[in-house]
Amino acid sequence: MTITTRAPRRLESYVCGEWTRGAKDGVPLLDAATGDPVALIDATGLDFGAALDWGRDRGGRALRAMTFHERALMLKALGQALMGMKEEFYAESLATGATRADAWIDIEGGIGTLLTFASKARRELPNARVLTDGEVEPLSRDGSFAGQHIYTPLQGIAIHINAYNFPCWGMLEKIGPNLLAGVPCIVKPASQTAYLTELMVRRMIGTGILPEGALQLVSGSAGDMLDHVTGQDAITFTGSAATGRKLKTHPAVIENAARFTMEADSLNASVLGPDAAPGSEEFDLFVKEVAREMTVKAGQKCTAIRRVIAPRAHVDALVAALSERLGNAALGNPADEGVRMGPLASLDQRVEVRDRIAALRADAEIVAGNPDDVRIVSGNAEKGAFLNPVLLYCDTPFAAQAVHDVEAFGPVSTVMPYDTMDEAVELTRRGKGSLVASVFTDDKTVAEEMVIGMAPFHGRVLIGNRRSAKTSTGHGSPLAPLVHGGPGRAGGGEEMGGMRGVKHYMQRSAVQGTPRLLSAVTGRWIDGAEAQQGTHPFRKPLSELQIGDQLVTATRQITQEDVEHFAAFTGDTFYAHMDSDAAAANPFFDDRVAHGYLIASFAAGLFVDPAPGPVLANYGVDNLRFLTPVYFGDTLQVRLTCKEINPRETADHGEVRWDCQVTNQDGAVVAQYDVLTMVAKTWPQA
Repeated sequence: MTITTRAPRRLESYVCGEWTRGAKDGVPLLDAATGDPVALIDATGLDFGAALDWGRDRGGRALRAMTFHERALMLKALGQALMGMKEEFYAESLATGATRADAWIDIEGGIGTLLTFASKARRELPNARVLTDGEVEPLSRDGSFAGQHIYTPLQGIAIHINAYNFPCWGMLEKIGPNLLAGVPCIVKPASQTAYLTELMVRRMIGTGILPEGALQLVSGSAGDMLDHVTGQDAITFTGSAATGRKLKTHPAVIENAARFTMEADSLNASVLGPDAAPGSEEFDLFVKEVAREMTVKAGQKCTAIRRVIAPRAHVDALVAALSERLGNAALGNPADEGVRMGPLASLDQRVEVRDRIAALRADAEIVAGNPDDVRIVSGNAEKGAFLNPVLLYCDTPFAAQAVHDVEAFGPVSTVMPYDTMDEAVELTRRGKGSLVASVFTDDKTVAEEMVIGMAPFHGRVLIGNRRSAKTSTGHGSPLAPLVHGGPGRAGGGEEMGGMRGVKHYMQRSAVQGTPRLLSAVTGRWIDGAEAQQGTHPFRKPLSELQIGDQLVTATRQITQEDVEHFAAFTGDTFYAHMDSDAAAANPFFDDRVAHGYLIASFAAGLFVDPAPGPVLANYGVDNLRFLTPVYFGDTLQVRLTCKEINPRETADHGEVRWDCQVTNQDGAVVAQYDVLTMVAKTWPQA
């Protein structure tokens, strides 16, 4: 199979609700494998100030009017729609130099990331527009004054300036969190592969799923866009450290203290543990992982392994194994069957990688591959940006500098030896901060020392091991639930990390006031706020239930017979419940005490309405604490208050969180916790 030659497509920007061409003819973008023109790109003449204002006004207002769950369902629908169009994206991706396997990471991996954010948001965030952070902080003795931290959406726009290596994933992993937060965005992809980003954005806009202004696209130079940023905007950048520093120090960014997240060059390292000798499963896994990271996307990944750190005694065997494996990597046109590795993204990129290899040779020697001798199974060796894998070896890494400073952004890695684990850790740190490091070992001590030693210098650490070989996602795969970013040279930024990433686009504020008004702001009942009693709250469906609906129960006295029966029935005969002398010797008790779970069980018996009704199920308790011992003869009473209501958008029920406080005859709190239930929206149900 080969790519059919076609006329170059004129790319357009999507700004202010319209697809718009630049004022000039456009710069040609070439197929990475054949050198044929694919697209023309230009953004000259766009009014970036107007585009940012459009997003802030139209997109921001629409998104902020939605709840977290409504935004999550929006992302789910968008992800499902994109997945149905994936073959069109795969076809376009061939021109970037990506094989089908490479493109899977970018296309389905990106869409999967979007869907993961949508799923986690519905499970972990409330169906509300305000997010609380932490518990209520009492600020007065009488409870009349309290504080609560909250998150609210920034009222600006997210500006995403992306790299060329992942034109789909690089966009989707960023826009998912900002859209969930209720913040619109404008995406500026790197020009080399912008035709794939433009196609995906065109299809996203065409679905009609996103509110007007929620997503805009710039195909071409960003021009004076950063001149128009405000303190409510957030900027993310993926690319070279030099460009990132330039953007981060833009006068408007500094003057307005605009949020700036950078993911920059990263000399990621992978360490072969001292226990992973040739012939071990970890050694074989290590060889496979290094070779994969060198060849997937032709090594054009910000997380790829650049430095291969191994015990000196195993270096020769490692180099031989890697050389053999890399020699079998079939390089060619990604559209052709049997091709394992495609070209770099552009001829300019190949020139840059060759220059970086030359710089690395100041400290290292080439032990496999020849950057000047292109050997391909298909494609055009002159017009295509092909480069075979190159493996270098640096025998004296502590005396070297280039191998720790120079990143060849392609299929290039440098092997270097260590003699002790302290040396291995120190070599990883010589990268001055990276996105990811990994260690391959089956030894618990090695894992502990290496991870703790590397972690302060890396955003993510992977432990490669035989027991996780079949399920591990590998060294180079950022995952939506985990943070992506790194300290120092890697830019000091952080993305994704599940719902942590959503908060990057929100402002955390401390709100102080009376519980009544704090409860109105947060949508959660706070102790001291108004409560209303009457009909048992378990008789109310969501259509009738209100925050603050409360039940104060009858009382129940705890007897010795209760405790002994519970002990015999459950098998919990811990001495504090059964032996008076032993219990009295315990510094926390004066005599035998009731079981904590007996208290919780009796509390349920006091507050539950047993008849069929809108409460469908109890699915757990949160923050259960036993605060005061309960002795024989003590009397318990429960105050149950509706604390939070989260209707499910796509179901006939929702979650209700109840504040449950159990007190004794003296008014002392003996237990405090949240009861979690599923409650029907209407009752009786149709």
